[in-house]
Amino acid sequence: MKAYLGIDIGTTAVKAALFNKEGAMLGSGLAEYTLETPAPDIVELEADVYVDAVREAVAKALTTATLQPTDVRSVGITGQAETLICVDANGIPLRKAINWLDNRAKTEAADIEAAFGMDRLLNLSGQTEMLPCWPAAKIRWLAANEPPIFEKTAKYLMVEDFIAHKLTGVFATCVGLMPSTIYYDIATERYDAAMLKYLGIKEEQLPTLKQPGEIAGCCVAGNLCGFAADTPVSICPLDHVAGCLGAGGGPGVVTETTGCTLAACATLPKLLYDDSRQLGTYHGFTPQSYVFLPWAPTAGMLLRHFRDYFSNGLDYKELDELAVQVPPGSDGLVVLPHCAGAVSPQCNPNARGVIYGLTLAHKQGHIARALMESVAALLKDNLDALERFGVEIHELRALGGASKSPLWLQIKADLLDKTVTTLACDEATSLGAAMLGAIAAGDFTDAAAAQAAMVHAAKSVSPDENVAAYKPYFAKYKEINNLLLKTF
Repeated sequence: MKAYLGIDIGTTAVKAALFNKEGAMLGSGLAEYTLETPAPDIVELEADVYVDAVREAVAKALTTATLQPTDVRSVGITGQAETLICVDANGIPLRKAINWLDNRAKTEAADIEAAFGMDRLLNLSGQTEMLPCWPAAKIRWLAANEPPIFEKTAKYLMVEDFIAHKLTGVFATCVGLMPSTIYYDIATERYDAAMLKYLGIKEEQLPTLKQPGEIAGCCVAGNLCGFAADTPVSICPLDHVAGCLGAGGGPGVVTETTGCTLAACATLPKLLYDDSRQLGTYHGFTPQSYVFLPWAPTAGMLLRHFRDYFSNGLDYKELDELAVQVPPGSDGLVVLPHCAGAVSPQCNPNARGVIYGLTLAHKQGHIARALMESVAALLKDNLDALERFGVEIHELRALGGASKSPLWLQIKADLLDKTVTTLACDEATSLGAAMLGAIAAGDFTDAAAAQAAMVHAAKSVSPDENVAAYKPYFAKYKEINNLLLKTF
């Protein structure tokens, strides 16, 4: 028996899942870790923690599937973008990984924007703002603040590239991880010589560029997971794009992921830039394809934070039970969910969360529901921006942990006034990565063939009588957002 493995390297955990050729999940595993935040704007992790987590998650997936490492036909790796790992010529980390949430490089980001101009940066990268979390800013920060590390670094890798190297010994990456590095040209699909010169690095210090569904390298004997030698490994586009593939996304079918973060993924007919700078452009899940990918740093993380620190020990199910008793609009309670800054459709890295309209009548259920409504409102704000640009949304498919909450799904359907569809597979991101691995192995001709065989819808949630109640709520959300966002 041969299985396709998808690895999703997330912000706080690695997920691994095994699938057969019909898309049925055979087994899965999870390995969590805690990011290090020693000071404001600093978010790091020992790079080998990712290695250990991948090994643990894969071992759990194999155990639950009652399979051996040699039963793995191919490996696809996706996950977070922008987490930077500096390694020597042998792939040994020289310092802790600088996580994508890290914002230490604010000065350097401003310097890059001043040197190149935002119009040029938009056309280069597809990104709407020059943020301190982008790897180009981090590299410039290293040059100024840790010159010995800067001088010794042989390769600058994303975390997916680092894990692929541990399996294959090859330094490679997927073009789908590169747009937000800011040293890659999304139009030419090459590293940008002018930016590399500005940063003081050479192209040889970056991994070889590969297309989605292309073999990055094959496993070497004695690799960290025990896969058979020559097992093909594919590095995939970032997690939200892989999830779009695994959810059956395509023209007219937009995916939304409410996990720790929020993202919507809409496929495009060609390379497009949003000159209004509301929608970021990335590569899609097929070669020479593109998506709009509006996103926000905090979404499901908000409810988790409330659960962990303010709910007095309630779990998600209990919070749902309290929130479902609260009417739409949470009795006037409106939350702005920008606890780690705002990105799309309005960008302000300094933005912070707001609880507006709090009274003594509001209880835990009100706040839980208001948090869910705030994420749905932010999603609507971004989908409205997509539709203003001409993107057609005939169907919305929901991914991420929030898709397991019937209440949250209904809130989205009502507030968006759209039918929301869930998937038979809870791990669409890992499935998308596994599908690209299967394509790389030659078992499917392309993404469309893989989707036809492996993606299956589960249920749809239609808007109900609460649609009307959410129209004044969303107007109030927009009013508060527009008033307060500029004050941060």
